[in-house]
Amino acid sequence: MKKLLLSLTLCLQLVHNGLAQQPSTPPPPKPAEQKPAEPPKDPAAVDVVKITTNLVQIDAVVTDRNGRHITDLRPDEVEMIEDGKPQKITDFSYVKIGRPAEVAAKPTEERSGPAGPVAPQKLRREQVQRTIALVVDDLRMSFDSIRFTKQTLKKFLDEQMQPNDLLALIFTAGGTGALQQFTSDKQRLYAAVEKLKWVPRIGNSAHAFATIRNENLKVPERNQADETSELQDLNQRRQDLFSVGTLGALNYVIQGLREMPGRKSIILFSDGLQIFSQSEPSGGERILESLRLLLDLANRAAVVINTMDARGLVTFGLTAVDNTWHMSPQEVEARLSQRRVNFFNSQDGLDYLAAQTGGLAIRNTNDLNGGVKRIMDDQAGYYLIGYRPDDATFDSVNGRTKFHHVALKVKRRGNYTVRTRTGFYGVTDENLKPANNTPEQQLVGALLSPFASFGVQLRLTSLFADDATQGSVLRSFIHIKASDLTFTKEADGSHKAVFALMAVTYGENGKLVDESANQHTIQLTDAMYQKVARYGFTYNTTVPVKKPGAYQFRTALRDEASGRTGSASEFIDVPDVNKGRLITSGLLIKGMPLDRYLKGLSPSIAPQSGHDTTVSDPMANTSVRQFRTGTAMVYALAIYNAKLDKTTGKPNLTIQARLFRNGELVFTGNPIRFELRDQTDLKRLGAGGAIQLGTEMKPGEYVLQISVSDLLAEEKHRVATQWMDFEIVQ
Repeated sequence: MKKLLLSLTLCLQLVHNGLAQQPSTPPPPKPAEQKPAEPPKDPAAVDVVKITTNLVQIDAVVTDRNGRHITDLRPDEVEMIEDGKPQKITDFSYVKIGRPAEVAAKPTEERSGPAGPVAPQKLRREQVQRTIALVVDDLRMSFDSIRFTKQTLKKFLDEQMQPNDLLALIFTAGGTGALQQFTSDKQRLYAAVEKLKWVPRIGNSAHAFATIRNENLKVPERNQADETSELQDLNQRRQDLFSVGTLGALNYVIQGLREMPGRKSIILFSDGLQIFSQSEPSGGERILESLRLLLDLANRAAVVINTMDARGLVTFGLTAVDNTWHMSPQEVEARLSQRRVNFFNSQDGLDYLAAQTGGLAIRNTNDLNGGVKRIMDDQAGYYLIGYRPDDATFDSVNGRTKFHHVALKVKRRGNYTVRTRTGFYGVTDENLKPANNTPEQQLVGALLSPFASFGVQLRLTSLFADDATQGSVLRSFIHIKASDLTFTKEADGSHKAVFALMAVTYGENGKLVDESANQHTIQLTDAMYQKVARYGFTYNTTVPVKKPGAYQFRTALRDEASGRTGSASEFIDVPDVNKGRLITSGLLIKGMPLDRYLKGLSPSIAPQSGHDTTVSDPMANTSVRQFRTGTAMVYALAIYNAKLDKTTGKPNLTIQARLFRNGELVFTGNPIRFELRDQTDLKRLGAGGAIQLGTEMKPGEYVLQISVSDLLAEEKHRVATQWMDFEIVQ
């Protein structure tokens, strides 16, 4: 892998625009202000599925004839069966997942919303209430299905997503970076939904079922009598391939979910998954074998797979695109009958995935929103039931691992539906668990985990900028808490630490854009060590990007001596500079004493080397973004594509700052006219200023929003905004 880029010269210039502005004391929070409820710790911490020599434990949901959860069963009212033999239950409990307080929300287009941007909540592992992967099988979905699914996803985010939910939107056509997009940030998920579009592919028509064609009808101008059967075979083979590809995507999602807490769920939106192929039976066997392996992995990872047939309620009569000329009524009926058979066969795979993992299969309904609500309501709780397996459970038969079928029977009087795992291979979890013992595996594990690792504390800021020579780039500042590293004292009195630093950048399609890794040795004099141990230091890196879109930067560090790891990640939107519209770079902020700012003693806001070991307070650091009241918060950004006055050849811009807390506007600065000063690159204008943080401002999370107005531009492209979150601390 390439070496980590260790040099950076930021093109943003700090331009002092008048005196610092001071926000007024923010109003006290409203009594009705809602905060995310603290979730119960037990559901997230519990090991849902266990397969060991001493215990087989699985989860189960029991409902009555009306679909209501039964939560008061006793151990003597159920019977666990393995391979047809009743088992003695040794563990029995009901885990209730209390849903967070409902947050009233209107559809996106009607919601008044907060007054301004809100910093996304970064959930800790113990705060996660529900972990949900929304998987869209865009490899094989029709235009209409994509459209309906897109609407359903937006409605889900509007009405059903809760503050303590951790979600990912994954497309089966995406790359290996897709799983890294687990987030609680609704705006990021909205942006991902907007990227969902139908792309025509072989084997993917604009309708949920193939249209009727008269194979006896001759088309003289094409003269390709044998083409139909060849195309059918090709499409069938492609469909089989796409089915395996869908399973491959699910396999990747489950692998990632394995490290997540508690009971996890997948909602798969698809136009069907046919297990057996009529023209190629061996292909069906290949898919069925993949399904068995996939389901064993899902069951051990405590993942429930719910499926939704996005085609909705389908009619099987004739349509305007069917060509039945010169076909007899019997032939037409035979084709319609085959159409029905093919359609229902295509639902077999979706039903099988849900049934084998204890999930729900939603099909033959146009109310996709209602289907998603049923799935969410079904996550109210579940039973954990364990028994001691026989000694022969993990014995191989003729050198092959045996698959054991399990079932749960309710003995209580009444009609009940039981959904649970249906079986497992006779291998213990210990024998299947990958050993992340090597330093490389530990580092990669920290990098790919959906949760940040805090063995070594990292703080990350990633920004977009447009460089005159490199073009669009992502610039990332990584602050490392040096006291978390292991320093050894050398013979000459210096202090040395060795660590590995790895970084990857993913594009919006989940594909890898850039990767870098290297081992670093930092050796400091005693005096410098004391300062670095107290304040930490910053690394920075620059990654060129070839096209606009959403990107994700992830970094991880491993201390060589202790094995402790740390990780962090951020999303960055890269706009299209070449469109000629007014845009800005990312917003860079830094703190400093107010008197130093007023005296013009502000240091450069950008680090001048790959690792910055200056003695500045980390609470003023660009990466940390934690500031004390009474200080000046200095900001800087670049302005691109500003219009120039035809007479003076200069831009006519104003800059305005606003502060928000929990989405509520707490301060609005006066618009400040931009001064060109000595800048020569009129396509990339450096701008900046400062805001004095009042001594009465309450500690907590804030957002700084900077709006740039181009008075020479047309109305709809006149304003560009950028924001950055920060924290006020005691």
